[in-house]
Amino acid sequence: TREYKIYIPASYVGNDPVPLLFNFHGGGGDIASQVAIADMRSIADTATFILVYPQALPDPNDGGSTNWLHKDPTNVDDVFFIDALIDAISSQYEIDNNRMYACGYSLGGEFTYELACRLNERIAAVGVVARTMGTSAFNNCTPSHPTGILTILGTDDFISPYDGLIWDGIQYYLSADEMHTYWANYNNTNSTPSIIQLPNSNTSDGSTVELHTWDDGDACVSIHHLKIIGGGHDWPGSFGNMDIDASLEIWNYVSQYDLSGLINCITTSTSNKLEEKQQLFVYPNPANNLLNVNINISSNKPYQIYTTTGKLINSGVIDSSNLSIDLTSLKPSMYFLVIEKRVLKFIKMDHSF
Repeated sequence: TREYKIYIPASYVGNDPVPLLFNFHGGGGDIASQVAIADMRSIADTATFILVYPQALPDPNDGGSTNWLHKDPTNVDDVFFIDALIDAISSQYEIDNNRMYACGYSLGGEFTYELACRLNERIAAVGVVARTMGTSAFNNCTPSHPTGILTILGTDDFISPYDGLIWDGIQYYLSADEMHTYWANYNNTNSTPSIIQLPNSNTSDGSTVELHTWDDGDACVSIHHLKIIGGGHDWPGSFGNMDIDASLEIWNYVSQYDLSGLINCITTSTSNKLEEKQQLFVYPNPANNLLNVNINISSNKPYQIYTTTGKLINSGVIDSSNLSIDLTSLKPSMYFLVIEKRVLKFIKMDHSF
């Protein structure tokens, strides 16, 4: 007998399939504690997805702590629990089988990697907060499709060290660099990430944020890493770093993907990746009042700008005589620019930066 909390947004009417997102609590935690730090119900209301907070079982080999990954010897393997839970929920609600996602905090994040590796045929993309990949997941990782991976990790996290964990000559956790290299290699992205310093909107939290992006992967998949410089074992936006909202970052990232990769991806061969990259990019990024677009122009190209919650706030046309977009009316924030089904993230800066 297992327990989980399911949230059905008011916007769900049951006529069309909707995405499904699992949110996993940390070690020793429970559903209530995870909802308290990572309440994504308002996001589910806006974006129309079904949200599930499962409950882990007590681990008798760890003092009864409610853990997703029980210590050996054990016959508990919660990958099968989530597989069965997907079937149960899908029998009751209209679920988009191509858009199932998972996220988690701390040990729940470690379990999220297990799902990305071992239940990959059902999980399209994941977001992990405050945990690098365990060596067990790494050694048994058999993904079957290009997989979106978002990580949010603090450099001063002493519970889940950013540089991994080796004890008595045994490696228990990969470093952030090793983990990102693995997923970048699997997804066939660029080997070197682009790095953007995000606005330090809260100067009193003792940390700043860098966005590391490995892009141009198979099926247009990109690996994103929000590096919280000076951050600890936190869920940003709830406690610790307050420059970003981890819950919103996770949904905005994973929702771009289905089991085939980036939704509406225009696929190209590996040999054409560099050419495609040269055909479309924006600069400067972050930008102030003007965003320049580098794109091969053969005809007028409509564009749209969306907020991170999916609201269309600007649109227009790029043509050979106008290769820039006026951002004067936009508030300082992160936005998505869409041109010909290509999605590019950019940041509008405050004049003070």
